[in-house]
Amino acid sequence: MHAKPRPPATPEQALWAMDRLIATHLVGQHRIAQQVDLNVTDLTCFGFVIGSGDNLLTAGELAERVHVTTGAMTGILNRLERAGYITRRPDPTDRRRVRVAAQPDAVARVREIYEPHYARLTALFADYGPDEIAVLSDWFTRANALAADYLEEHGRTK
Repeated sequence: MHAKPRPPATPEQALWAMDRLIATHLVGQHRIAQQVDLNVTDLTCFGFVIGSGDNLLTAGELAERVHVTTGAMTGILNRLERAGYITRRPDPTDRRRVRVAAQPDAVARVREIYEPHYARLTALFADYGPDEIAVLSDWFTRANALAADYLEEHGRTK
């Protein structure tokens, strides 16, 4: 597939487009969280649990990914467990640690909401050639690393 001609854009225009995309997704995350009776942090945590698949994350790993304390993560996991989204399992190699597994019916509920959006995004990606997809993937990966580093540097509570 050959890449289609794209309109020119400056870095400033691309940054503004990214800011609008992030804002739209933040609003969407709040709406989806309300639909599934969670708050955004809990929904984000559940997304990481789903994303881990069979490689179950520990509570500590989730706390790092969501940038909360382990104490706050305990509260998140309590809420997710009470709502039927997760179960906690003892770590087979260290019984002091807990691994977090998604409940299949909860995964199905959340996927039902997200899959139509992901289908649209997949269709949008189909409009781009393999080289363009590689650039997008590289940019998203590197921008995520920059954002995580910035959050680590400047997101600490004092």
